[in-house]
Amino acid sequence: MGASVAWHLAQLGLTNIVLVEREAQLATGSTGKNAGGVRHQFSHPGNIALSIESIAMMADFEARVGMPIDFHRDGYLFLVSKTSNVAAFERNIALQRQMGIDVQWLSPEDATRIAPGIDVTGVRGAAWCAADGVTDPNGVTMGFAKGAQAKGVEVVRETEVIGVKLNGHRMAEVQTTRGSISTPILVNAAGPWAKAIGRYCGVDVPVEPERRHIFIATPERGGSWDAAEWDGRMPRSKVLVIDFESSFYFHREGPGLLFGMGDPDETPGFDMTVRWDFLPKVTEVAVKRLPAMAEAAVSHAWAGLYEMTPDHNAIIGPSPDVEGFYTIAGFSGHGFQHAPAAGRILADLITGRDPNFDLTPFAFDRFARAVKSGELNVV
Repeated sequence: MGASVAWHLAQLGLTNIVLVEREAQLATGSTGKNAGGVRHQFSHPGNIALSIESIAMMADFEARVGMPIDFHRDGYLFLVSKTSNVAAFERNIALQRQMGIDVQWLSPEDATRIAPGIDVTGVRGAAWCAADGVTDPNGVTMGFAKGAQAKGVEVVRETEVIGVKLNGHRMAEVQTTRGSISTPILVNAAGPWAKAIGRYCGVDVPVEPERRHIFIATPERGGSWDAAEWDGRMPRSKVLVIDFESSFYFHREGPGLLFGMGDPDETPGFDMTVRWDFLPKVTEVAVKRLPAMAEAAVSHAWAGLYEMTPDHNAIIGPSPDVEGFYTIAGFSGHGFQHAPAAGRILADLITGRDPNFDLTPFAFDRFARAVKSGELNVV
């Protein structure tokens, strides 16, 4: 988010910018730990609109930003089993089509042709969008960052924000472990740590961290899932398959298979150690939905943090309480894929331009009112 905002501001001629990164490298937090999926299949029209703009930019990233990225448009396949969820997906598909997205409702048998090897027992149907896919979080981040640097933006690493000074209710200074930066504008793109940055300004940013795991599996006997023996038992493409009710998902990653699943018992916190005791719960679902997983071995795993808001929509825009304090955080598991559009929108706001985008569902102060609706398709 920070790199995207910086790049878009630089394109508008605002280059007196410092991008502050706590870690030794960019994209080592949630960005570098996510599965890289990009999809149009959301339940909220605001998120669909963010996807339309963002995915179009990723598809043309090298021409627009100057760096190639690994972009695969092999589709997203949502497997749906509960009758109540079938009705919800039918409503979602109608909305997505209304907004110009080609999304189809498939029979279970058609789903197996797109993702060979899946077991569709109990599945009532599947939502399929061929325009969805998987791309490269590190490449996108570095493309934005290097493009911003080329315009004069400064990127400082191994530097932590430790305080903020206000002049009344206006932003005046950001304090870091390497000194202070006088500035009338602070963009809070701290992801799961957005609440802590807000506290420095006396602002409550309703973002909570929630751990998610990713595992990589290879055939137990060694080799690759591309071997002939797995024909028909494992997808060859990078199609991203999601068993909606369990939240189990997977896609091919090189010779292996990347997979994960949400833990309904996970509580908010910054712990990113891998809970190996959670793996049996995931594999139990995995083997049922993708039987070849019974012959798999987990080669490595990691955990990262979602940045969750109460309604699972992001916060994009200014604080109503502190002039010059902007937040772009709380994307609730779909942040990386919305970074191109969200960064453009916030850059427009900062420079006084009309973003031509309805930000009501993403407004900072919406939680003070009755929130009408949020995002339901959280994976």
